[in-house]
Amino acid sequence: MSEKYEHLVVPGPTITTVSKPFWDAIARHEFYLQKCTDCDQWIFYPRTLCPYCWGNQLEWKKASGKARLKTWGVVHRPGHPAWQDVTPYILGVVKLEEGPTMMTHLLLDSDQDLQIGLPLQVSFTKCNQVWMPFFTRLSDN
Repeated sequence: MSEKYEHLVVPGPTITTVSKPFWDAIARHEFYLQKCTDCDQWIFYPRTLCPYCWGNQLEWKKASGKARLKTWGVVHRPGHPAWQDVTPYILGVVKLEEGPTMMTHLLLDSDQDLQIGLPLQVSFTKCNQVWMPFFTRLSDN
């Protein structure tokens, strides 16, 4: 299923100096998140200050890449015309095992078996020459 994304010509992520370590890890097929050394909270999306304690002692740590589905929607009319080639597709909000939430594509064949709490895992997917952290069922390998 993920091969259908490889040839899309879509806008890629905006990579900044703050988010570059995240995207570099994704390109290596590793899943890293920031963790605050002051309050011990995991953080996503990448930033310079902890949203919990406002500390600036953030380190990049290897994360599990596991998550649970919080909610989802099926996209039939994408916001950018280049995504039309893969519609319908499923966007989801997942709660990462470490705590933060993340919006992502779900690499699932249909939306019929989706349920809140569905166990998921990261699936490194090439999309327009950029590796992306999409998610699939935990049992899929």
